[in-house]
Amino acid sequence: MTIGKWARLALLGAPLLAGCKGFWNAPPSTTTPPQTTTASSGNFYVLNTATSQLAGFYINAGVLTALPGSPYLLASAPLAIAVAPNNAFLYVSTASGIYLYSIASTGQLTLGNSSASITQDQAQSMQVDATNSWLVEAVSGVDAVYAIQINPSTGVATSTTEQIGALPAATVQQLAISPDNTHVFVAMGAGGTAMIPFSSGNADPFGAVSTIPVQNAAGAALSVAVDPSSRLLYVGETVATSGSNTGGLRAFTLSTLKELTGSPFSSQGLAPYSILPISTGDYVYVANRQVSGSSTGVIAGFSVSSTNSVYALTALGSTFQAGTNPEALAEDNTGTFVFAGDFGGNPDLKGYTFDTTNAGYLDAVVSDATGTDPVQASAIAAAR
Repeated sequence: MTIGKWARLALLGAPLLAGCKGFWNAPPSTTTPPQTTTASSGNFYVLNTATSQLAGFYINAGVLTALPGSPYLLASAPLAIAVAPNNAFLYVSTASGIYLYSIASTGQLTLGNSSASITQDQAQSMQVDATNSWLVEAVSGVDAVYAIQINPSTGVATSTTEQIGALPAATVQQLAISPDNTHVFVAMGAGGTAMIPFSSGNADPFGAVSTIPVQNAAGAALSVAVDPSSRLLYVGETVATSGSNTGGLRAFTLSTLKELTGSPFSSQGLAPYSILPISTGDYVYVANRQVSGSSTGVIAGFSVSSTNSVYALTALGSTFQAGTNPEALAEDNTGTFVFAGDFGGNPDLKGYTFDTTNAGYLDAVVSDATGTDPVQASAIAAAR
C-alpha cells in the first residue's frame, strides 16, 4: 500500500499546518544513534522515484545487502508497489502502467507478461487480495476502484475487463484490503474513507460504497490499514487533533465500525502517511511525513489491547526518529524488522528492531541509501 506521487505533492499545502503552536508538545523522540544488530531479515523492495528504479534488499547479519539483479530500471516513474500474498509475484505501478514481476526463491525479480504492462492504469495505491486472484487498485483523479482478475499461478491478467466500484470522491491517497478479504477501504483525502464490500468469488467483486467522513472538515484522510486479524480499521488524517501537531490516527472496531474511545489519537506529526499494524496485532505504528517546525519525520507507536472484545490503544512513551519526509512503513516477514522509507532522504532507509527492554519501542539499527542519491524512496513492499 502506497500513496501516489502526484497525490502526495498535492497535500503539502495549508491544511497540514493547522493548529495552535505551543498548545501541545509531542513526547520526546528517540535520538540515540543507530545501534548494531546481527539479525537478518526477509526480502523487501523499495521504489526509488527520482531514478525510476526498483531496488531489492535484505538485511544480512545487520548489513543492508542488495538482492541478486537489483536495482531494476523501470519504464517510467514509479507510483505504487504490491507483493502478492503467495510471494510469487510483485506488481509495480508506473506512469506508463502496471508491470508484473515474478519472484525467485533468491528474491531476484524477472519482468513478466512479455515485458508489457498488464494495464495502462496509473494506480496510486494497489494490493493483491488474499486469494491471489484480484489486483485491486485506485487511480487518483478517477472516482473508481478497479479490480483486475489475475491468474494465481502466473500473475497475469486473465481478462481485459476491469470491474469498477464507484467512489464518492476522485482524490485517492491509499487503499487497503481487509485480511479477511471482505472489504476494501480507500483513503480519499477531504472526501474521507470509502468502505466497499468485497467478494473475490464474484465476477463483479464490489458492493455498495459507504463513507467515513473526516474528523475535521479541514482535514484529509491520507492512509488506511487493517490489523492482521481484521479486528480494527485504522485511518490516518490531518487536522484530526489539537495542538501544534494535528495529525491523528483514528481506530474503529471493524465488525461494528464503532470508533474506539479516545480516537482520534495524536500521531505526533502533521501528515500520517503510512500506518503499520505489525503481524502480531499487538502494536501499530504511524509514519509522520512532517512534524511542526521540521521536515524530519517521526514514527509514533501504540500498543493494542482488548478486554471482553473492547479494544483500546495506548500511545508509547516516545516517538522514533525517521529521515526526511518518511512516507512508507513495512514489517519484514520474520517479524524482526520494521523499515521506513524516506522520500526526502537523510537516510533513504531506516531499519528498526524491537527493543528488548521497553515493549513496542523501536531501535534504529540500519541507516542507509537505497541508490545513488537523491532517489526519493517512496514505497516499500516486503515479502509476505
